[in-house]
Amino acid sequence: MITSIQGLLTAATPLHAIIELNGFGYEVNVPVTTAERLPAPGVNVKLHTHVIYREDAQTLYGFAVPEERDFFRLMIENVTGVGPKMALTIMSKLSLPSLEGAIRAGDIATLAKCPGIGKKTAERLVVELKTKVGGYSAASASTTSDAEGAAPAPNAHRDAVSALIALGFKAADADQAIRRSALALGGAASTEALIKKALGG
Repeated sequence: MITSIQGLLTAATPLHAIIELNGFGYEVNVPVTTAERLPAPGVNVKLHTHVIYREDAQTLYGFAVPEERDFFRLMIENVTGVGPKMALTIMSKLSLPSLEGAIRAGDIATLAKCPGIGKKTAERLVVELKTKVGGYSAASASTTSDAEGAAPAPNAHRDAVSALIALGFKAADADQAIRRSALALGGAASTEALIKKALGG
């Protein structure tokens, strides 16, 4: 199985990346949360991958850190009705710390707001993954290239998102704002710094 791919990023969109390696260009499906951390084309990147083989296609999915790839696998292998496309949609809407937090807390409302995810699917995510989530490691939460800053520690991310929700933000909007703050500030940013940046400070 191909567990990672490293090469020259030649093109990227919010849901795809083209990585050139040994003369071949590989199309990799990525969630928005990975795409927003990619450098500009022309830089070497590494993505942690999962490949799905079918009779008519071989599809490559890529993620910024191994824990995101592993969570993708958990969803498609354990949650009834969740295939690769839906799993990618879920991971495009919320970052891994926020997803794991929502699942552990049984926050059906937040999960159900992901595009294409109804209440029943959100409930299945909670029931079937609640005892399996929690493996996100701050130590390995680096981005896909040396040019980028590290992802925020999960606790700082979760605490900052919770603070924005308390201020009236919707969960998905809060998560996106904190992800943007983390990209701007780097992985060592504190909860307070992430919040301040998200609020325009």
